[in-house]
Amino acid sequence: MDNSPAPESRKAALATVVVRLPGVLVDLFPGAPRKVEVPATTVRDMVDELDKRWPGMRDRICDSRPAIRKHMNVFVEGERATLKTKLRPGVEVFVLTAISGG
Repeated sequence: MDNSPAPESRKAALATVVVRLPGVLVDLFPGAPRKVEVPATTVRDMVDELDKRWPGMRDRICDSRPAIRKHMNVFVEGERATLKTKLRPGVEVFVLTAISGG
């Protein structure tokens, strides 16, 4: 008999990461907080989890390649991240909108 947990309970058992979202993004998704904890081992997992909670958020963070949109930045431990960036338990992930001007 297989005693391994079901896929959903395995994901729930994953350690969480702390995600900090920009106000301009959360304003588009009623009920979305500026700070949220999600189970994730990569930035892609994090984006998938955010999109499960607030459908459409993935499209605001990622383009169709898929990759992080040019006007969005994701930072993990002070370094710019990609969707493949691995996340360790408890790490803070910052999702920021790019600032430009002249």
